[in-house]
Amino acid sequence: MAPQRTHSLLLLLLLTLLGLGLVQPSYGQDHMYQRFLRQHVDPDVSTGSDGYCNLMMQRRKMTLHQCKRFNTFIHESIWNIRSICSTANILCKNGKMNCHEGVMKVTDCKETGNSKAPNCRYRAKASTRRVVIACEGNPEVPVHFDR
Repeated sequence: MAPQRTHSLLLLLLLTLLGLGLVQPSYGQDHMYQRFLRQHVDPDVSTGSDGYCNLMMQRRKMTLHQCKRFNTFIHESIWNIRSICSTANILCKNGKMNCHEGVMKVTDCKETGNSKAPNCRYRAKASTRRVVIACEGNPEVPVHFDR
């Protein structure tokens, strides 16, 4: 009787965590969410410089084999970013209707065009602007920076 009760309690705990959104149900979705975090989220900084872009693009492994031409870092808490997913759906660049928009503090890093991996060089542009993010899952989490 004890193993059945333990099993029932574990199942109840898992369902509770799923309901609260603390456990992601899909490996694919979780992988995309983790990639989004690595490539686009830096809440510890309020604005970025050229040196910031050069360092972060390398640290976040976006310069290993070739220089990523453009990347945006969002300087907000993950909870503020995730809240965008609860806004109205809008059309993404790829034609899907799973994008959402909000205003965030960001640093856009643009490759200078004359550097070679892994020593890529970037120009930074810090601003507060409208961003568009694709969200998926239940609960919805950001999985792609659209624009």
